[in-house]
Amino acid sequence: MELEQLLNAMTPEVYLRMCQAVETGKWPDGTPLTDAQKDSALQAVMLYQSRYNTEAEHMTVAQGGELKFKSKAELKRDFSVDEKEDEAVEIARFDHRQL
Repeated sequence: MELEQLLNAMTPEVYLRMCQAVETGKWPDGTPLTDAQKDSALQAVMLYQSRYNTEAEHMTVAQGGELKFKSKAELKRDFSVDEKEDEAVEIARFDHRQL
């Protein structure tokens, strides 16, 4: 399959499934990827990212094919939680004597 055909055939849903397969080593139905499938899926994911990834995450391929590395400050900002949100997320806190 030609590169352009591959990229045109990949929908965002297919891309996400391939990402999950590359990350977990299994297809969504639980079937393990072969080494050849891992290689092909990873290449397809990187190609898709290089074409369409306008908001690249840390250590992903950004649009244009460049690897995106975020600074420590950018990562802290991305993973920080507002105080209001933090209260909603917190379930329980225990003192070590209470455990």
